[in-house]
Amino acid sequence: MKLLLCCIAALSVSLANAQEHVKAAKAFLATLDAGQTKKAVYDYGNNERFNWNFVPTSRKGISLHDFTPAQRDAAMRLLKASLSDQGFTKATGIIALEAILREVEARSKDDTYRDPLNYYFTIFGEPSDKDVWGWRIEGHHLALNFSSADGLVAASTPTFMGANPAVVPIGEQKGKKTLKSEIDLAFEFVNSLNADQQKKTIFSDTALPEIISGNSRKAELLEPKGISYRDLTDTQRKSFLTLLNVFVRNYEFGFSQKLMAKIEKAGLDNLTFAWAGSLQPGKGHYYRIQGPMLLIEYDNTQTNANHIHTTVRDLTNDFAEDILKEHYEKEHKGN
Repeated sequence: MKLLLCCIAALSVSLANAQEHVKAAKAFLATLDAGQTKKAVYDYGNNERFNWNFVPTSRKGISLHDFTPAQRDAAMRLLKASLSDQGFTKATGIIALEAILREVEARSKDDTYRDPLNYYFTIFGEPSDKDVWGWRIEGHHLALNFSSADGLVAASTPTFMGANPAVVPIGEQKGKKTLKSEIDLAFEFVNSLNADQQKKTIFSDTALPEIISGNSRKAELLEPKGISYRDLTDTQRKSFLTLLNVFVRNYEFGFSQKLMAKIEKAGLDNLTFAWAGSLQPGKGHYYRIQGPMLLIEYDNTQTNANHIHTTVRDLTNDFAEDILKEHYEKEHKGN
């Protein structure tokens, strides 16, 4: 009975979050004029939905530059409704890093290459608690892709979050780590391994120069490397799952629960952790967590190992491919 009540409570929270997600998207669109709407909205089936990147480049959609203060508030409410509190804090922290990076690189105050307003919002389809739709926020070091079906978030991957600088070197925020847990918990975990375990885990003394999956349309399972979850002690397993949840719990509650359940169904024993590079901060390092349906990559090699790239890929459901197939089959069956 207790378990049933917990499940009902979790479902209620998930549905409430989904309703906020839809409500926030509708409210955001309602603030746009006709010209802005034309730039911001695409059909859900448009190939632009798969055109994602995480470096400074030209983008489709409408940027924070184009918004009034009220429109910016509406856009950020949509972002907040789509993520957990920790995910929202990271996303807004990444955006804010652009101003710090502008200072670190000694650029002028009106420089637009490093610019916290240079982030684009795009809606795909019509926000609905029944039909399929999605949205994207994208800019330097932040690329979040969401799809919804039947009133629930169906996919939140591919996800990219980066940080440059990883550790702020100057100014009032000196020492700040926007992706702190991704750094600290990984070093804590890898250094908890004994010598034999590290031999299984570390596949190169030199870190990879970049995440392997990049901005590929469809991520592929990489060559299995590293130590298996089954080869960890109970204490190490807890540390590993804590690190895994740093990535999974960036999403709104309902989706993060579904993603973790999917990972568990595929088998925690099938997860591996692999490392390359230095075992101490300040030098290049890379790690990845991978399983039958999951790929998480972290790389910190650029800018004297003070420049992080991370990505989360659902190998079966990026851009909601798996869930949408099920949704369309159900809709077709009902006709």
